[in-house]
Amino acid sequence: MSDSAAETALWDQRYARPGYFHGTEPNAFLVEHAGLLTGSVLALAEGEGRNAVFLAERGLHVLAVDFSRVGLAKARRLAAERGVRIRTRLADLADYTPAPGRYGGVVAICAHLPSRVRQRLNPRIVRALRPGGVLLLESYSDKQFGRGGPPDPDTLPSAAALRAEWAGLEIVLLREVERAACERPGHAALGAMVQLIARKPG
Repeated sequence: MSDSAAETALWDQRYARPGYFHGTEPNAFLVEHAGLLTGSVLALAEGEGRNAVFLAERGLHVLAVDFSRVGLAKARRLAAERGVRIRTRLADLADYTPAPGRYGGVVAICAHLPSRVRQRLNPRIVRALRPGGVLLLESYSDKQFGRGGPPDPDTLPSAAALRAEWAGLEIVLLREVERAACERPGHAALGAMVQLIARKPG
């Protein structure tokens, strides 16, 4: 089994459990800044759909992308329960190419990708944004290594790394914070997070 297939199987197992692994409430950083997103929004590594459904409830047209078929099925179910519609796409982000110039916003919440994947994907994300479109990202930072969360330090970027990786965008906000990590129900431990808001030049 390849590393990617093993990772997919792991998340399929997590999402197959009763309830929602990260709950159904949206990410707090996303809630705080959702007003910056317009039109069509691409939600990466969206899992069971809590953030995509929240954005759809705000009237946005959302495409939720994830490599877990199980997670996306639960995302569609959550959307139906909330009376909104989202589109879903089963895809491995290592190979995913979104349509260019389509999105007013791209959201990546706890999408912990190896640097080799980010090097390929990030330019595609920039191309997918419309002029003036906004990238909104939150993940564990490099300071989280050894404190729980992803075991591979290569998936934990620093603020400086994100600044360099997204050099094609205008940085609106870039900060490292300590807060409840990825908001799992019953998981109150603080995590070292990095948050980024960046805009594609008009």
